[in-house]
Amino acid sequence: MQIHSLTVGPLATNCYIIICERTRKSLIIDPGFSAEESNDILKEIVQHGFKVENIINTHGHVDHISGNGFLKAFTKCNILIHKKDASMLTNPQRNLSYMLGHSVISPEADSLVENGEIIEVGNLKLEVIHTPGHTEGSISLYCEEEGVVFTGDTLFAGSIGRTDLPGSSFEEIMRSLKEKLMNLPDETVVYPGHGDKTTIGREKRINPFLSF
Repeated sequence: MQIHSLTVGPLATNCYIIICERTRKSLIIDPGFSAEESNDILKEIVQHGFKVENIINTHGHVDHISGNGFLKAFTKCNILIHKKDASMLTNPQRNLSYMLGHSVISPEADSLVENGEIIEVGNLKLEVIHTPGHTEGSISLYCEEEGVVFTGDTLFAGSIGRTDLPGSSFEEIMRSLKEKLMNLPDETVVYPGHGDKTTIGREKRINPFLSF
């Protein structure tokens, strides 16, 4: 597995390009904001000759979906999101773009994912873990073979996702963390939606929300 990380948009969203080294097939996790920045993502793809099959949104907020349309138009890939966040793609009020003075409308999802589903990227397999709390349809993507998990805005280094937004729930995010993510091996590397990477073991030790 190759992981190319780009930080995009005014909210410094981490966009990840995941590549199977054997097949050069790839997927994009959470392409954020402007066309210019999405073009940076596209340049990365073209430069390395990646074959993009899917865009996966870990949730439906504007800073994670804004590049969907631009990149889909160029790559002809599919857009995947959890069914509970699917309507956020095309609704500026639900995806919160209206709060930032935008009206972001993504193409509709080509496929809706559910907990336990396996997304294949060439020879790689990513398991969808439904981790609601930040939004109802928030997901994390876990690759057991590579020992990595992409957590969107559920888990950050030293913190967790906001739960003061429409559709969010502190109780739900804590349940997702305690019953799902914290059950992954301690050495699992965490790639969050914002900020630096970390590990599950480190978060168990230092994250003030996870001292249990």
